Amino acid sequence: MNKTTNWRLQGSYFETCNCVTSCPCIWLQPPSEGNCKLLVAWHIESGHLDGLPLDGLNVALACYSPGTMIKGNWQAALYVDEQADDAQFDAITQIFSGQQGGHPAILMSFVSEVLGATKIEIDYREEGNKRQLIIPGIAQAEIEGIQGIKGGEATINNPPLCVVTSHPAVVARSINYQYQDYDKSWQFTERNGFYSPFSYQP
Repeated sequence: MNKTTNWRLQGSYFETCNCVTSCPCIWLQPPSEGNCKLLVAWHIESGHLDGLPLDGLNVALACYSPGTMIKGNWQAALYVDEQADDAQFDAITQIFSGQQGGHPAILMSFVSEVLGATKIEIDYREEGNKRQLIIPGIAQAEIEGIQGIKGGEATINNPPLCVVTSHPAVVARSINYQYQDYDKSWQFTERNGFYSPFSYQP
C-alpha cells in the first residue's frame, strides 16, 4: 500500500502504564519507576484509508520505554482486531506504524524495535467513567476516571507529549493492568491512566 494523505480515524481511546497518576512522562520527566510500561487501546468508531472503511475495529499497542520516553528507544507491539480483513489489517498497520503520517508517525518515531503486529480478538468496553480492554491470554486492563475538585472529570490539555492531541485527556487510575507477551510480563493496580475521544489524520 502506497503512502496517501486520504485517511482519517476517530473514536475513543484509553491508556494505562506503570507510572503514578498523573504520568510524569507527558511532562518530559523520567518515568516513576525509571521505565515506562504502556498499554494503549483505540476503538475506531469511524475511519477510512483511501476509501477502505475501518469502522468498528479495535487496535492496541504495548510499548516499553527503558528511560525517559522523549529519548526514544521504545519497543512496541501492535494488536489489530481479528474482525479486520487482510486489507483492513494492512491499512491499520500502515497508519499505526506511522507510515501514513499524522500523530501516529510522531509516536512511532520514538520506537526503535517493533516486536510484531498481530491480528487477534480485542474486546474494548466503555461504561461511564470506566474503560476496559481484554485481549485473551495477552492483556487485561481497566481504568476509572478521577473526579476534579469542581466535579466532573479531571483533565489535562496540551501536554508536551501525549497519545492524543485532538482532545483533552481525562485523568484516570488503573483498577487492573496485566500484560504478558514476547518477553514482557507486567501486572499493576492503582497506576496512571488517561482516556478521551480521539481523531487522527495526516
